[in-house]
Amino acid sequence: MPKNLINKIYIDGEFVTPHGTELFDLHNPSTGQVIGQVRLADEADAEAAIAAAKRALPAWSATSREERIDALRRLRDAAAARLEDLREAVVVEYGGPVRNSYLVDSIVGAFGDMIKTLENFEFTRQAGNAIVEMAPIGVAALIMPWNSDAFFICDKLATALAAGCTAVIKPSEMSATQTQILTEALHAAGLPNGVFNVVTGRGEVLGPTINRHPDIAKISFTGSTEVGKTIMREASGTLKSLTLELGGKSPSIILDDSDLEEALTGALRAGFVNSGQACVAGTRILVQENHLDDVLALITKKVETDYLVGDPRDPATAIGPMVSERQAERVRSYIHRGIEEGARVVVGGPDRPDELPDGYYVRPTVFADVSNDMTIAREEIFGPVLTVITYRDEDQAVEIANDTTFGLHAYVFSGDLARARRIASRLEVGRVSVNGGFEQLSPFGGFKQSGLGREYGSFGLEGFLEPRSIML
Repeated sequence: MPKNLINKIYIDGEFVTPHGTELFDLHNPSTGQVIGQVRLADEADAEAAIAAAKRALPAWSATSREERIDALRRLRDAAAARLEDLREAVVVEYGGPVRNSYLVDSIVGAFGDMIKTLENFEFTRQAGNAIVEMAPIGVAALIMPWNSDAFFICDKLATALAAGCTAVIKPSEMSATQTQILTEALHAAGLPNGVFNVVTGRGEVLGPTINRHPDIAKISFTGSTEVGKTIMREASGTLKSLTLELGGKSPSIILDDSDLEEALTGALRAGFVNSGQACVAGTRILVQENHLDDVLALITKKVETDYLVGDPRDPATAIGPMVSERQAERVRSYIHRGIEEGARVVVGGPDRPDELPDGYYVRPTVFADVSNDMTIAREEIFGPVLTVITYRDEDQAVEIANDTTFGLHAYVFSGDLARARRIASRLEVGRVSVNGGFEQLSPFGGFKQSGLGREYGSFGLEGFLEPRSIML
């Protein structure tokens, strides 16, 4: 038996051996070496987890606001106690640079933000002569991506539990070490059996069972647009409530009144966030055409000095390896495609970094001479690849920004906040960050093919509730 074998899932308050027997290799993206295996759950395990959540639902849905807040505090504290273990797992299993440890710290904030939301949330409202009760929707399936496993689990779980729902969590098989550590932490919080259950397995195996199951009332999914469409099709037979946070091709609009150095610092930070493996990455940098030469010179300087690719344990590393060899090959294929379509590589390129012969590394790459109809400007690459696109005036900037099938996030940089606000209000996206502004409690989700519904704060909480009108 391999030393690093993860052979337990979490059902009905206990760590149990999966019914599934497939073993999946876990790799260290920095070296490409196998570091362990995880035994994957199958359809029978999904059924068992759903049944456990269904049994726990009546009691949990009847809990008071105070009882839920107490549970969230215990979960927050239990997760916080394992932060160092999670940081290590993120480096080893995901290749996340240590300088990005805030991505792990955010799990504590996920519980804290929902506690704050729950304290003031109105579960009973008045509509004319009717009383409207916001009731738990039922058993919720929470389906995670691999690019920020612990945060997504904590955020979705906190929201579901705050609403009075019980949960079946389906993490990515590539994040099994992170999931195991976090599940151990959440178990230590001592919640009632079955309130949350964790089944790690392949989406193509567990997905159909979860998506079609009549006892699942809600699915909250973060991942690709194509998988989101599959979930919609499979969930339609039982008319499930869906929150789908999907792909993005976010624009960073640098207006002509910006301080270019400050704006590009923000735009590159947005573009290369999480080594480019982020749905919110600002991968299309829109600049006024008269500023192009200055912009490209600054980008070259900043990428070469501030965005070093390398060992994620090195504090100087900003771009770690891609999560898998397959993902690295995918990203490099897009770089080749950009060159074939006539875009010009300003910095980076498709070749593996010479100093990194092992692991799944890709050089941070920026293209110029890009038109918005090129593949690299239209498809989500999910790696450290950015495009610089020029515009004549702000109307064309907005037109280019909106000319996409996605609508998740956008960034606007300007020396005039009133002007930036006007531009932001014309963008077909769910969130706009102006000059780096951020608020975690604001609703998060997409227009168009970036998804359905919203997460975070009261908007996210309402997605797990159904209004029940009592007319007297």
